[in-house]
Amino acid sequence: MAMMDTAREGMPTREGDLSIESHGMEPIPDSARYGSVNRIFTVWFTPNLVPAAFFIGTLVTASFLKLGFTTAILSVIVGNLVGSFFVALLSTMGPKLGLAQMPAARLPFGKSIAVPGLLNWLSTIGWDGINSVFGAVALTLLIPGLPFIVGLIVIVACQAALGILGYEAIHTFEKWGALVLGAMFVVLTVVILGKADTSFTDGFSGADQIGAFIGMVAIVAAFVLAWALYASDYSRYLPADASTSKVFWYTLGGMALASAWLEILGVLVATKATGGESSDTIYALLGGSGAVMAGLAMVAIFIGTIAVNAMNDYTGSLSLQAAGFKVKRVYSAAVVAVLGFLFTLVLQYGFGYFVGKPQSGEFAGNFINFILFISYWISAFVGVVLADWWLRGQKADANSVVDFGKLPSGVIGLLALVAGFAVGIPFQNSTLGYSWGGPFNFITANSLHGADLAYYVGGAAAFLIYWIGTRRGWIAGLLVAVLLVVADVVALFVLGYHIGT
Repeated sequence: MAMMDTAREGMPTREGDLSIESHGMEPIPDSARYGSVNRIFTVWFTPNLVPAAFFIGTLVTASFLKLGFTTAILSVIVGNLVGSFFVALLSTMGPKLGLAQMPAARLPFGKSIAVPGLLNWLSTIGWDGINSVFGAVALTLLIPGLPFIVGLIVIVACQAALGILGYEAIHTFEKWGALVLGAMFVVLTVVILGKADTSFTDGFSGADQIGAFIGMVAIVAAFVLAWALYASDYSRYLPADASTSKVFWYTLGGMALASAWLEILGVLVATKATGGESSDTIYALLGGSGAVMAGLAMVAIFIGTIAVNAMNDYTGSLSLQAAGFKVKRVYSAAVVAVLGFLFTLVLQYGFGYFVGKPQSGEFAGNFINFILFISYWISAFVGVVLADWWLRGQKADANSVVDFGKLPSGVIGLLALVAGFAVGIPFQNSTLGYSWGGPFNFITANSLHGADLAYYVGGAAAFLIYWIGTRRGWIAGLLVAVLLVVADVVALFVLGYHIGT
C-alpha cells in the first residue's frame, strides 16, 4: 500500500480529484492510471468552441477564397476530418505510453527535442495571448466600463489556476464546460440561423475554384492540426488497456464536431461579418448592447477562452520539461500564464504599453501571420512522430525517455523536421510568404491556383526521410532529404522561378 501511495504522489487518483498535480513529464505508472475513455470527447469538444473557429468560418467570402455556401460547408467538413484524424492518431499514444506528447516525442527526436519542445512552449504563450484578446474583449462588452486589463486579469487567473491544478482539473472543467457551452451554442445557433445568408455563390470557376476549396480545407485543417502537439497530454492517465479505437474516435469526434459547428456558424453570417475582432463581430450580429443573446455569447466566449488557454498552460509546462529544462511543472504552467498575460498586452497596445505609451499598430496582425506561418512545421513533426511510432510497432519503453542526458542525438528526427518544413515552403499559401517573395508560396501561387499543399507535402517528406533514415541509416536519410530539396528547386525553376523574384 505504501508503495502505491508513493507511486501516485503528486498525481490525481480519481475523476474529480482536484488536488494539485505536481507530477511532471515522467511516465504515469500503471498503478496510477484511471478514468473513463468517454471523457476524451469532452476534453476536445469544449476548447474548440472558441471565437477563432467562428472567425475561420467567416473567411469563406474573403477575396482570395470567394467560396459559395455549399462549397464552404464541404471545405469545413473535409478540413476538420483531415486535421482531427492526425490528432486522434497521436492521442492513442497516451494510454500506451503514459506520456504527454512532447515527452513522447523524445523517442524520435532524442536530445534534439529541445527544438520542437521550445518552439511549442513559445507557441503556447503566443496562443494564450491571441485567445485572451478575444476573451477580455468579450468581458468588456458584457460589462460596459470594465477596463480591458481587468477582464484580462480575470481570464488569466482562471486559466492559470486550471493549468496549475493540472490534468484532472482540466478534464473536469472541460466536461462541465461541454454541457454549459453546448447548451449556450444551441440557443445561439437558433438565433444565428434567423440571420443566416446562404445565397452567396462561388466567385471562382474551374481550377481556381478547386484551388480556393483546397486552400480553405488547409486553413480549417491547420486549426485543429495544431492540437497534435497536445494530443496525448490528455489521455496519458487512462488505463493502458483503454480501447484504442474509442480514444481515436472520441478525439476526432469531439474536436471535429465543435470546430465545424462554430465554423459553420461563421459561414452562415460570412456576408455580414465586419472582418474585425471576432468577439465584436458576434456581439454586433446578435444585437449589441442590451441584447440578451449578445450577452450570452460573450459569456460563452469567456468560458471558451479559459477552456482553451488552460490547455495551453498545461501543455506549455510539459513542453518546457520535455525540452530538457529542469523546472517543476506547476511553476512552468504559471510562467506560461504570466507570459501569455504580458503578451496579450503587447498584442492589444504594442510594446509602448510598458513605457507608458500604449498604441495600436500592426504588431498583432503581423504576429498572428507569423505564428500561422510557423505552424507549417507541425505537419512535419506529426510525420516524424508517426513514422517512429509505427516503426516501433506502436510500443516503446516510456522510461527510456526520462533522463535527458541518456537520450540519443536525434539527428534523423531533426533532419526530417527541418527538411520537411523546407520542402513545403513553395507549396505554402501564407500571408508572410507573399510579403517575403522568393520561393515562398511560389508553386501554390503560380501553378496550383492557390491550393495550399504545404502541410501534406511537408508531413509526407518528413515521414519518408525519417522512415528511410531510421531503417537504412542517417546517411540514407540525409540523401533522401537532399534529393527532395533538389527536386523542389528544380520544380521551382521549371515553373518559372528566377532568383530575386
